[in-house]
Amino acid sequence: QVQLVESGGGLVQAGGSLRLSCTASGRTFGTYAMAWFRQAPGKERELVAGINWSGTIINYVDSVKGRFTISRDNAQKRLDLQMNSLKPEDTALYYCTADRGGVVTRTPAYWGQGTQVTVSS
Repeated sequence: QVQLVESGGGLVQAGGSLRLSCTASGRTFGTYAMAWFRQAPGKERELVAGINWSGTIINYVDSVKGRFTISRDNAQKRLDLQMNSLKPEDTALYYCTADRGGVVTRTPAYWGQGTQVTVSS
């Protein structure tokens, strides 16, 4: 069982930056693949960035490549998402997720409660 708690969301102007963090409970954080999903009002949930258990495989949705960076610290049981050059279309509720198998999937077993990111134009 893993519990995930996100932090770091907020309101920022276009072009600004935010850093989201996710802290996890449980002893096996280092074996989980982690990811950030987001969902904007009226839109489908989207996989934004994922990282495998060891941090050696990282993927991003095309719309955030070059602007967002996902990272993890297994010793601290923490997942981060550095978001730069934010755009109004990045506005969404962002979720931290964990997959048991060590590889990111689109149906992770564990979800945080979400943190709101709002980018004003």
